[in-house]
Amino acid sequence: MTQVLSVAQVAERLNVAPSTIRYWITQGARGVQQGPASFKIGRRRMFTEEAVETWLQAQVEEASA
Repeated sequence: MTQVLSVAQVAERLNVAPSTIRYWITQGARGVQQGPASFKIGRRRMFTEEAVETWLQAQVEEASA
């Protein structure tokens, strides 16, 4: 089963502030995808572990290109 992560858990995993994750989410709503893909469960913004890992791997590959 896929693990679901909260904003705080993703922020901790990426070593950034939760406010940074929230900023990325607002930018994504404007069509500028900056962070991992997210979805809502009720009022909470959540991320799948796979989405975070895929996004992180893309960042590493982009930086090393």
